[in-house]
Amino acid sequence: MKLTQIVIAGTLAALSLAAHAQDLPGMKMDDMNMNGMQMNQEAQQVQQASGEGTIKAIDTAKQRVTIAHGAVPAVQWPSMTMAFAATAEQLAGLAIGDRVTFAFRLDGGAATIVSIRK
Repeated sequence: MKLTQIVIAGTLAALSLAAHAQDLPGMKMDDMNMNGMQMNQEAQQVQQASGEGTIKAIDTAKQRVTIAHGAVPAVQWPSMTMAFAATAEQLAGLAIGDRVTFAFRLDGGAATIVSIRK
């Protein structure tokens, strides 16, 4: 098996786990770190993307919002549940269960909310 095939297989396995981890006992997606994920050159060049989803958790202390979102073609992400960094102002007025539209930017694999609205 070539190294490229191994990287792709590992990335697909990580994405599959991320997409279903909210259903696994003891698995928490609040601290999911995307830094180790391999993305192709085109995806790495995307600095901003957008998505739609449902808020699953809000952590005001860590300034993070966990969203179960649909696929994000701009960065080649499948549907998954993951946490995004957000400011206190962005989190204000949001609640678990809210359907939201959001824009985010990628910086070294970390996703940060740029805008979010119900």
